[in-house]
Amino acid sequence: MSEDRNEMPEPEVDTRRREIAGVLTGEFQSPSPDQVLENVLENVLLFLTSRRDRNAVSLVCKSWYRAEALTRSDLFIGNCYAVSPRRAIERFRRVRSVVLKGKPRFADFNLMPPNWGAYFTPWVTAMATSYPWLEKVYLKRMFVTDRDLELLAQSFPAFKELVLVCCDGFGTSGLAGIASKCRQLRVLDLIEDEVTDDEVDWISCFPESGTCLESLIFDCIECPINFEALERLVARSPSLRKLRLNRYVSIGQLYRLMIRAPQLTHLGSGSFSSSDIVAQGDQEPDYISAFAACKSLVCLSGFREIIPDYLPAIYPVCANLTSLNFSYANINTEQLKSVICHCHKLQIFWVLDSVCDEGLQAVAATCKELRELRVFPIDAREDSEGPVSEVGLQAISEGCRKLQSILYFCQRMTNAAVIAMSKNCPDLVVFRLCIMGRHRPDHITGEPMDEGFGAIVMNCKKLTRLAISGLLTDKAFSYIGKYGKLVRTLLSRQGCEEIARAMPGLVVEVIRNENEEDKDGFEILYMYRSLERPRIDAPEFVTILQHQKESLSLASLPSSIRLSIVIIRREIWLVCWYAEWQQQQEEEEEGEEGEKAKLIIKVGSDCALE
Repeated sequence: MSEDRNEMPEPEVDTRRREIAGVLTGEFQSPSPDQVLENVLENVLLFLTSRRDRNAVSLVCKSWYRAEALTRSDLFIGNCYAVSPRRAIERFRRVRSVVLKGKPRFADFNLMPPNWGAYFTPWVTAMATSYPWLEKVYLKRMFVTDRDLELLAQSFPAFKELVLVCCDGFGTSGLAGIASKCRQLRVLDLIEDEVTDDEVDWISCFPESGTCLESLIFDCIECPINFEALERLVARSPSLRKLRLNRYVSIGQLYRLMIRAPQLTHLGSGSFSSSDIVAQGDQEPDYISAFAACKSLVCLSGFREIIPDYLPAIYPVCANLTSLNFSYANINTEQLKSVICHCHKLQIFWVLDSVCDEGLQAVAATCKELRELRVFPIDAREDSEGPVSEVGLQAISEGCRKLQSILYFCQRMTNAAVIAMSKNCPDLVVFRLCIMGRHRPDHITGEPMDEGFGAIVMNCKKLTRLAISGLLTDKAFSYIGKYGKLVRTLLSRQGCEEIARAMPGLVVEVIRNENEEDKDGFEILYMYRSLERPRIDAPEFVTILQHQKESLSLASLPSSIRLSIVIIRREIWLVCWYAEWQQQQEEEEEGEEGEKAKLIIKVGSDCALE
């Protein structure tokens, strides 16, 4: 079957052959003016790569719609239930690259039941017979089976890139099929996936001859790998540029890989601790020289079980680093300082809050080119003593004026520090401040955090993503509604009704806990736009409400239900996913026990099918 597909001519080539044959037989006819214009348009559209621009082109007229569909090679579908595989394939027939996303973002926080859906099976089954020239597949939050991977490997002889992000359902046997059958594979990236250990040596399944591998990422796989096979694979992959190892690879084994692949630009170091027993009198490998030989290294991550004594080994590459991920490295302030003082080109930095405010001050003093910062908690409990605070945030805002994105977990914050961030970093596109203790005010003045978040939406005109926390009042939401150009508040059932009326094709899923006995109560109300009828693979704990083209009524929802999360896929997405305020007053007025969630969501514009 695959041999037949290898011999199958591409549509463009087949068309040219027919035209030439027509000239030779005297049957050739000059194309009509409209056909000439369409041919010219198709050639122009080949240079148009932006999805938004292509969407705009397809809306001009029917002929532009057809031409755009015929020339699109990259298909992006932001919600696998927004459109059916059949509809996508009927419109776009020459696709070589597919990006497909499944579960919504809040699934990353374990807020989505595991068997909710987002199955890759119907998609890969349809593509197997329709896209014989498919080369790239990128999946995010999808349920992928070993059989899916096997079909993928068998159906596309020119397949080159597979990226799975936050996916589950498959194991090492499925990876073995990809490694053994995709002979032109250049990229195999497994990022934050849940991979089952089938006790299959998938690393050994790559071709014994030279490979085309450029990127191999498997740091999420929680089982040992055949290191000898990995070492041989790296040695016969001269094009390898990205390699991220799991925690079962020691620093001694890392050394052996680095001396065989000094061309690496991105490296995930594995455990960064030694599991090798060094005999008495034997000398440990020269880790510093191994890193020094990797002169092209710009991105460094890993450090999952770090021994800080090995940190000096990375000093030689720090000056060239643009990305450094310490989000698994439990290091203190002084240990961070010894590294960060060399990182003047750093643009992306992820770190644990174990480095304290003083560590963030060191970052601010050195990393003037920083664009993205993420500070994760080493202890996420609400009552923990957070080692970072407004001091670190303000230092970053004063020292890193080019900052565009920040995620900051802390236990205490002040309005003054957030206001300073809004003024010092006006180019912010993403601002996510997570004060882990609920309902916490400005810890110096005792005031709500309204003014700080108000300043963010007023001064950061490029803001597209916002997460808020702490003690808030209606004033904060008033600021967001007034100054946040793409932000809208959703505080009531009437708000849901208004959105439903404004969005034809809206699908509303009521998601209960799998063990929930109360059929009227639910945890999640998930909304998204779809070009199709409601999906048929919904599990029993999901109820899909009335679905109409003209409008959608939420009248069937009982008035007593308590909303914990409201998400509108693609069109509106969650900004504050658990913002509660004035709880006691509401309990007194409404006579309800427990917590009452108030939600703010963001309005954007995007096509269900891109």
